[in-house]
Amino acid sequence: MIDRLRSIWLAIWDFVVGDDWQLAAGVVIALGLTAIVAGTGAVAWWITPAVIAVLLLTSVWRAAGPR
Repeated sequence: MIDRLRSIWLAIWDFVVGDDWQLAAGVVIALGLTAIVAGTGAVAWWITPAVIAVLLLTSVWRAAGPR
């Protein structure tokens, strides 16, 4: 039973985190920040898409490597 739970956990971890833990952490931070700002009553819909765009750009920049 423990081995089965461990394999399920590892599959979920691999699906969510994948090859880049920094992107996964950035998405979690973006969602948390959006929730905090929305909790204050401010308009917060734009935070997650903006952070995701920045994360995408930095990920591509890192993958491209030095020229």
